[in-house]
Amino acid sequence: MFIAGIVSEALLYSCFSLLLGSFILNLIPKNARPEIWIPKGVLLASALGIILFSFLPVLKIVLYLYEDLGLGYTLKSVLTNFEVGKTWISTGFISLILFIYLLPIKLEQKPLFSLTGLAFTLILIASLGWSSHAASLSKMAGFFIHTAHFLAITTWVGILMVVSWFSRNHDHWLKFLKWFSPVAILCLVITTLTGISLMTFHMELSDYVSVTAITYGQTLLIKHIAILPLLAFAFINSFLIRKRLQKDSSFNPLPWAKLESVIILIVFSITGALGQASPPHELDSMIRAEGASKLFSFFHPGNINFPIHFSPGIVSIALFLIAILFLALVIVTFIKKAPKALSLVMSLLFIVSGYIGFMLSLS
Repeated sequence: MFIAGIVSEALLYSCFSLLLGSFILNLIPKNARPEIWIPKGVLLASALGIILFSFLPVLKIVLYLYEDLGLGYTLKSVLTNFEVGKTWISTGFISLILFIYLLPIKLEQKPLFSLTGLAFTLILIASLGWSSHAASLSKMAGFFIHTAHFLAITTWVGILMVVSWFSRNHDHWLKFLKWFSPVAILCLVITTLTGISLMTFHMELSDYVSVTAITYGQTLLIKHIAILPLLAFAFINSFLIRKRLQKDSSFNPLPWAKLESVIILIVFSITGALGQASPPHELDSMIRAEGASKLFSFFHPGNINFPIHFSPGIVSIALFLIAILFLALVIVTFIKKAPKALSLVMSLLFIVSGYIGFMLSLS
């Protein structure tokens, strides 16, 4: 179920991103973006995917309770009495309407078609925010922060995914970057601020280092490290590629945009794992009941003394410097026109070395 949760959340993010990116790009004038062709099957699969992948939280509750109450009664009870079940019913209903709406239309024919699809998707995102864990802790504040966080991520990622995988050419790429780069920066700022706010629903920020003793903290740490190569690719695709195109209009930026979307899928998968981990509301009691994370115990076996401190030594500092070198090599790979796959390898090596350096810094 843990692996299924990771995959389903990553695919749920992807479905929302593809729909948002498709609707937004079809509202942009054709002379301000490349020529795009999105297969109808991709849009329909995304709409159905939201129904399927948003059902997993409901399924987890049903599987936990059904042995005592029976499968049929438990399913009915969860769908009608639990907030997550009632939200899934509304999400499934709206997604089904969106699926039916998309069947006969072609988005490129009229802006109204994309505008209507965008409205449906925004309602679905709001519905997801309403049933979020943050909203269960602080209804309105949690709802607005989670919704803004999810919307910012899927807007940025959606435009990037659609333009990188469904563009027929790279015409008007400089004009595309002129409006997309500020949008991406704005989404990044919103994602960062709301992400920090969401963390405060689960933990004190001052406990960040101590929380790495449990699975939630380990996953959060890996996610934060993995975001840095994503920022490096965003720098390449926003600034360096603009300079390259100004010198050479025949340069094709699409492979680099695709590489950035691959890093995004990695971050989505880690986010999916984070959603399966128990938040650290009572850290000491969690450690006593469940024990420390296996990853944490690998680096620090034995009893844990709280609070855990971050105090880098010579070895961890050396690993941090190596990690910075790997991150710099991602950019050097672009500048020196090295094989593109090398930049992906450098990104993964940065994540590994940065993570090990952090874990060896704990005491």
